[in-house]
Amino acid sequence: MRALSLVISVAALLLALALVVPGWQRYAIVSGSMRGTYDRGSLVFDEVVPVGRLRVGDVITYRPPPGAHITGLVTHRIVWSGHDPHGAPSFRTKGDFNESADSWQFTLRAPTQAKVVAHIPLIGYVLAALGDRKLRMFVIGIPALVIGIAVAIRLWRDPEGEPAPPVAAAEESAA
Repeated sequence: MRALSLVISVAALLLALALVVPGWQRYAIVSGSMRGTYDRGSLVFDEVVPVGRLRVGDVITYRPPPGAHITGLVTHRIVWSGHDPHGAPSFRTKGDFNESADSWQFTLRAPTQAKVVAHIPLIGYVLAALGDRKLRMFVIGIPALVIGIAVAIRLWRDPEGEPAPPVAAAEESAA
């Protein structure tokens, strides 16, 4: 039981550390367009890099242009890069599981862009679930309640498991 507890504690600590890596952004994969590379429920970690360092084959997380009619962010692989008529870097992406490239081409006007550098399968489900306030309170509250009960029991009993004598009785026997 202690070994299992240690493994769970170490895993939780490593996950917590991964979630606070400076300079990395985190995104949960919510669709199947990158299946086989980053399956639904994966958590991807993106590093913000200069746009000039992006190459065909890199996977980026970006907001599609308004004409794409997609809300939210997309994590897809760059399949083409070039420049728009004004010289700004332009790209076309594709989900690895999709048969064809995305129907839009887009220009990145910011000097930096989020590029995927690592991922953890399935953890995105956990983070998405923790986005729900009631579930988050439950997940935090149950362990806190268990710890509180355990501390109260230990305070009530001595090391041999016998109830501790009342404070007044202990003072009388010392006299």
